Amino acid sequence: MRILLIEDNKALVKSLKKGLEEETFAVDVAYDGEEGLFLAVNNPYDIIILDLMLPKLDGITLLRRLRHQKIQTHILILTARDAPEEKVKGLDVGADDYLTKPFHYDELLARLRALLRRQYQKKEPILSIGELKINTQSHQVWRNAQEIILQPKEYAVLEYLAYHQNEIVNRTQLWDHLYDWQDESTSNILDVYINHLRNKIDKDTRQKLILTIRGEGYMLKGD
Repeated sequence: MRILLIEDNKALVKSLKKGLEEETFAVDVAYDGEEGLFLAVNNPYDIIILDLMLPKLDGITLLRRLRHQKIQTHILILTARDAPEEKVKGLDVGADDYLTKPFHYDELLARLRALLRRQYQKKEPILSIGELKINTQSHQVWRNAQEIILQPKEYAVLEYLAYHQNEIVNRTQLWDHLYDWQDESTSNILDVYINHLRNKIDKDTRQKLILTIRGEGYMLKGD
C-alpha cells in the first residue's frame, strides 16, 4: 500500500519512512503543504499522514482543499497540537483519524491498518480467500493451514490483490499502490512477483487462486 507522508521534521520523516517501508508500505514524502497538495491530488494514495504545522500551506487548509476537490483518501493527522478543540477541528474538516506527538509507533501502525480495513470495508485483520488466510497485522500467510513464507514485496502484491479479491487488478493499479515515485524498478518486476506467488501459493494445488486475465491484469479468485 502507498502512503503520502506530509511532514517538515526531517528526522521524523527519515525514521517513519524507514519503519513504514519495513512494513511493506511504499512511502512518498512532502516537506511542505504545497508539495503535499500537489502529490495528493496527482497520485492514488491509500493513506495520507498529515502534520498540521507545515510551511507554505498549513495542514488544515491543505485538508480543506483536498476534500473540496473530492479527494477521498483516508487522512491521519499526526501533530503536536493536542488540545481537544484542535482534534475536533481536524476531524470536522475531513480527517479520518488524529494522533498526537509524541506517539507510540505501534499505535500509528495499528491506526494505519484500521484505516486500510475501513477503506476496503473489512472488520477483521484476517483476510480469507478460500483456503488462503492472510494476517494483515503480522503479515503471515497460510494455505490449508500451512504457513507460506513471503518476501516483503511479494506480501505487498498479495495483500493488494486480496483486498480486491474477485476483481481484476491491472498492472497500473498494482504499480501505483506498491511503489513510490522515486522507485527505479521496472514494471516487469510485477510479473516476477506474480510468478513467485504462484509458485508458493498455487503450486501442486487443484484450485488456482491467482489468475491472469489476458490483456487486463490479475485476479485473486475467491469463492
